[in-house]
Amino acid sequence: MTAPLIHNSSAPADRPATKPPVVPAIATKATPERRRWSGRGRKDFLVFLAMALPNLVLIGTFTYWPLINNIYYSTLDWTLGSASATVVGLQNYITFFTSEDASKVLGTTAIFTLVTVGGSMVLGLLVALALNSKVRGTTFARSAVFAPYVLSGVGVGLVWLFIFDPGYGVLSWVLRGLGQQSPQWINDPQLSLVMVMIVYVWKNLGYCAVVYLAGLQSLPRDVMEAAALDGANSVRRFFNISMPLLSPTTFFLLITTMLSSLQAFDLIRIMTPLGNGTSTLIYEAYLQAFGAYNRAGYSAAISVILFAILLIITVLQLRFVERKVHYS
Repeated sequence: MTAPLIHNSSAPADRPATKPPVVPAIATKATPERRRWSGRGRKDFLVFLAMALPNLVLIGTFTYWPLINNIYYSTLDWTLGSASATVVGLQNYITFFTSEDASKVLGTTAIFTLVTVGGSMVLGLLVALALNSKVRGTTFARSAVFAPYVLSGVGVGLVWLFIFDPGYGVLSWVLRGLGQQSPQWINDPQLSLVMVMIVYVWKNLGYCAVVYLAGLQSLPRDVMEAAALDGANSVRRFFNISMPLLSPTTFFLLITTMLSSLQAFDLIRIMTPLGNGTSTLIYEAYLQAFGAYNRAGYSAAISVILFAILLIITVLQLRFVERKVHYS
């Protein structure tokens, strides 16, 4: 028989006994004491309230409350000036989208917006490039380019209406001197839209030019000089360096000019009072409410549609277009 194995529990004399590992004590974070409402904190809050509350009241009174009321009015069959109204729900919206004028109004709005936004930005960039050069008289030229933007739309419309008038306008006088007949800018619906777009681009050209000029002057010169030393000509430097660096400026102008074009009213009202081919959404809402129809509820529905379009365009631009913007 073999002897059983016996395990000696005592450690050998030549090996030191191991001590149990020391577990470090976990430092417990003291619970922060509750900050008391000190006198300084109360004073800062009252100062903030005194500064912000008037603005919040004004914004709520003159922006959000009229918007809510307009949405409510769009659900009514209400004649402007009448003391009674009938709730019709979404019938005003259904009437607009099923009418024959809906496609014309939406198409006119789209054409007017695309042409005026594209024309103002492209021509504004070209003018900014010209004004960015260091030559004599650039200060006067910048002021002259920006001046139409700050002028009254009513005054600008009246002056250009005198120029485009086919009977006694300056343009018709020049064309008659050249043996040509003046187009019927005011009576022809298609030419009326072209006339208003030309004037609108001319008026807002200075705004885009000044904003682009500020962007051009903020471009890093060391990058442009390095590209020039590498052999890049002016055209390549513009498209490969300047335009990507100007993308924040372009994005800003795209949003502001598009919102402005969709809300253009004064020039259309002065140059084409009856909306002959120039009835955009905002002008159609004006004609329905204050024209011969007095349909206040229907006009409010068109205004809500315009608001929804503005909101959707802004959200889409912030969601997708901003991805292509280089901020560094």
